Amino acid sequence: MRLHWIATCVAMMLLAGPAIAADQQQKQQAAENKAEVLEQKAAENSSPAPARKAEAITKSEVQAVDPAGAAPLDDAITCLARSIYWEAKGKDSVDMEAVANVVMNRLGHGGFPDTVCGVVKQGSETGSCQFSWWCDGRPDSVQEEVPYALAKEIARKALNKQLPDRTRGALYFHDRTVKPGWAREYIRTADIGLFRFYKPHGKSAK
Repeated sequence: MRLHWIATCVAMMLLAGPAIAADQQQKQQAAENKAEVLEQKAAENSSPAPARKAEAITKSEVQAVDPAGAAPLDDAITCLARSIYWEAKGKDSVDMEAVANVVMNRLGHGGFPDTVCGVVKQGSETGSCQFSWWCDGRPDSVQEEVPYALAKEIARKALNKQLPDRTRGALYFHDRTVKPGWAREYIRTADIGLFRFYKPHGKSAK
C-alpha cells in the first residue's frame, strides 16, 4: 500500500511539472507584454498617473521574469531590474528605488532613448555607457537571488507608476564617495543613501 501511494505521488509530480512550467512562462509573457505597454506610455507621457488595473504588472508575474538573472536584456522588466541590481545591490532599498527613478525619469525625457532597455544600454556603442555595469566587461548574470527579487519588485512598481520619485526628477547620479567633474554642471536634487542626484539647469539633457 505504501509503495502504491509513493508511486501515485511521483506520477502526480511528473504530471504537474510541465503544467507549472507552462504557468510560469505565461506569467512571464504577460508581465513582459504589460511592461511594453507601460514603458511606451511613460515615454509618451511622464505624468505620475498609475497604470490601470488591467495593465498593471502583478507581483507573481514580475517574479516569473528572468528568475535566474541570466536572460538576455531585451524586455523592460529585465533591463530595469538588472540595472537596479547592479547599480545598487548590497545597498538599502531606498537606493535601489532611486536608481529606478533615474531610469524612468530618463525614459520620460526627450534627451534620452524612448525604451527602458535603450536608456539602460545608452552609450554602449561608443564604450561610454551611462550605466557603468553595462560596459565594465564583466558577466551580467545575477549572483544573489534575494536582492534580485527585490530589484524586480521595485522595477514592477516603477513600471506601474507606483514608485514615488525620491530623486525629484533627477537624470544623473553618482556614488557620494566620489566627486566627478561633470556634477558641477548640474543642479543637485537629492542625497539618498550612498548616492547623490542631479538634473540639468534647463530642459536639455543627454
